[in-house]
Amino acid sequence: MASRSTTPADDARRAARLRAEIERHNRLYYVENAPEIADREYDRLYDELRALEAAHPELVTPDSPTRRVGGEPLEGFAQVRHELPMLSLDNTYAVDDLRDFDARLRRLLGATPFTYVVEPKIDGVAVALRYADGRLATGSTRGDGCVGDDVTANLKTVRTIPLRLAAEKPPPVFEARGEVFMPKEGFAALNAERAEAGQPAFANPRNAAAGTLKLLDPKIVAGRPLHAIMYAVGAVAEVEYATQEELRAALAGFGFRAPPRQWKCADIAAVIDAVEELKGLRHGFDFEMDGAVIKVNERSLHARLGTTAKSPRWQVAFKYEPERAETVLLKISVQVGRTGTLTPVAELEPVRVAGSTVSRATLHNEDDIRRKDIRVGDRVLIEKAGDVIPAVVEVLKHARTGREKVFHMPAKCPVCGEPAARREGEVAVRCENLQCPAQLKRWIRHFASRGAMDIEGLGEALVEQIVDGGLVKDPADLYDLTVEQLSGLERMARKSAQNVVDGIAASRQRDLWRVVFALGIRHVGARSAQTIEEHFADMDALMSAPPERLEQLPDIGPVVAASIAAFSARPRHRELVRRLRETGVAMRAARTPAGGGPLRGKTFVLTGALESMTRDEAGEKIRVLGGRVASSVSKKTTHVVAGGEPGSKLDKARKLGVEVLDEKQFLKMLTDSRVSPEWR
Repeated sequence: MASRSTTPADDARRAARLRAEIERHNRLYYVENAPEIADREYDRLYDELRALEAAHPELVTPDSPTRRVGGEPLEGFAQVRHELPMLSLDNTYAVDDLRDFDARLRRLLGATPFTYVVEPKIDGVAVALRYADGRLATGSTRGDGCVGDDVTANLKTVRTIPLRLAAEKPPPVFEARGEVFMPKEGFAALNAERAEAGQPAFANPRNAAAGTLKLLDPKIVAGRPLHAIMYAVGAVAEVEYATQEELRAALAGFGFRAPPRQWKCADIAAVIDAVEELKGLRHGFDFEMDGAVIKVNERSLHARLGTTAKSPRWQVAFKYEPERAETVLLKISVQVGRTGTLTPVAELEPVRVAGSTVSRATLHNEDDIRRKDIRVGDRVLIEKAGDVIPAVVEVLKHARTGREKVFHMPAKCPVCGEPAARREGEVAVRCENLQCPAQLKRWIRHFASRGAMDIEGLGEALVEQIVDGGLVKDPADLYDLTVEQLSGLERMARKSAQNVVDGIAASRQRDLWRVVFALGIRHVGARSAQTIEEHFADMDALMSAPPERLEQLPDIGPVVAASIAAFSARPRHRELVRRLRETGVAMRAARTPAGGGPLRGKTFVLTGALESMTRDEAGEKIRVLGGRVASSVSKKTTHVVAGGEPGSKLDKARKLGVEVLDEKQFLKMLTDSRVSPEWR
């Protein structure tokens, strides 16, 4: 962090050096797989840059590594017209088709000699990255080949996409083209999270990558494990590449991740050998690949060969058939996830598929089992989705003997024995017991999280230990923890233990809405909890409220109201609230109930970065004074507070004629409200 004695010029130079150093380490880690420093040292550099930019916002640049975390949610995607069309490839599945491809090229080129290159065909989402004077200006999808979606904000979160080309004198215009994909491990982890949350699984990594790029909130995209590989160019200025080999080297030199393997082939016989060799390597890549791409190496011949209506004549894709294996489904077991979701799992007779032995496969949910008519004892076909997660893709019904058994999801949780239920509109069957051992750790982490009770120091590793050690069986037990108990745990010195105990003690004075949110009531998010506090003076009033009363609140519909009422009706939940109250946790609203306060009747939307406070802090100040905070601009919005680099919400506010306040005007409104006669 810059010292007070530094000059603005010193700070600017330091920020520039930090940006360059962090981007170099990003490239080493994400692109070249050759990190030079430990994660902790990288975090130190990143934190220093973030602190420097926070202290001096004028030093923030569009290509700063700190901009990758994602900006404001988007209202929708603008359209981008490609200067050069983004064409798709012709596909082939037979070796004889490759020979025919070669014969066509030789008829078109006559005696002109040429060679080929062969590269892995990445099963991702085609994108174009346009750089102006070395800085990423626009990122877009292929779309219909002529017009695609502007997904720049989402692509900026992908760490294998450089925000600035690694070149002292970059071309004035350079458009890299390639694929955004989700690595196999990341895909498996994402689907596991979705299964636990009761959400439908993505069918394959390409489906997951495509769905992620369509999200309108870049912050969510930033949390998804997307990568990119670039292998082609669109519009460029002042640079030329004689061959595909040269282009691949240039892309790597600019900081892109290029295809991991490339074969140069003198003739079609060598191409066929390369395609076969690549097939044997397909399971060794971190991305899903469904074939090989064969290209004419000499780029000067591409224009001469031309294109058809949809595809370039100088390249073709050879597709591999998916690997499947036949086996027997011995039984269906049920796992309980951290969110209480019951997930059926196929226990299989071990079989070799896609490079490994498989004995278990996901069945996703009860609907998936019914749709495929999967029964215990069936002979089934197994395929690895994305070469990672084994899945039952087909039942061989002609092999049935009549002894196969229909599977039914259990009515009770197999871990705790409490009732399991499927809520209307959901595919997941869930254990309703928040104290179920299978999900207790997640509940404690949620209770202690920054958005809830904000207990500093109570991280995932410590939660694992205190739950596994029997020290905590519900959130109320946290307030009985002692320094002696915690200091005896792994990696917990006495000072660290004291900090955690102090953090727990401080959480007793949190606002009522945080307590409501921390309880983990299904469907009740932070915004709903804030609305609840605006209308109820204390926890007792909330827990005795009938669903009809709750439904009358803004942003609280029938589903949320029913969930709150069901939670309040359970004796163990009422007992938990009683115990929390006895430990000193605040159970009364700290602000004027709805209808009071100088900002009553006003609805605010916050956009952009504020210098004097975070947006969460600003929202809290508004609510204390009786106002409401909304996430999107509508006709009901009375004020939009615009900080630095505001998003599309500002444009929408202007179109609707909503009053816009800058930070200075907003602070004056807060000050004037506090001294108004009705507030004193």
